[in-house]
Amino acid sequence: MAKRTASAKKQARSGVRRALRNRAVRSEVKTKVVKARRTLVGGPVAESERYAIALEAIQALDRAASKGVLHRNNAARRKSRLAKQLSKLAVAPAAAVVGTGKGKKAPAAAASKPAAKAGSAKPAAKRAAPAASTKKK
Repeated sequence: MAKRTASAKKQARSGVRRALRNRAVRSEVKTKVVKARRTLVGGPVAESERYAIALEAIQALDRAASKGVLHRNNAARRKSRLAKQLSKLAVAPAAAVVGTGKGKKAPAAAASKPAAKAGSAKPAAKRAAPAASTKKK
């Protein structure tokens, strides 16, 4: 059914403009996220450049979420995935330096298991009852 009232026609026109603008923002965000992923996965890019590109993508996601172009949870999920890739990249070179033996467990990994079991008990601070408040009634 065709829109009859003047306000409905105006709303349709503004909706078209909004859709164009949203599509442009969404496309820009996608492009920046893809570029960031490519630099993080592997490519001849300097370390500082990788962080800059990833930061730019995260800022674009934040901007799109604040404008309402993307849902905030969608933006948060994408940012989380980028951050995860970024942290993997930061950890990978350090892990390569630590692992000296072929196929053998690192001594630190073997020592951490008993410590994890001992730390499973609740701390004393959580078990203690909260102190009575001194508020005046």
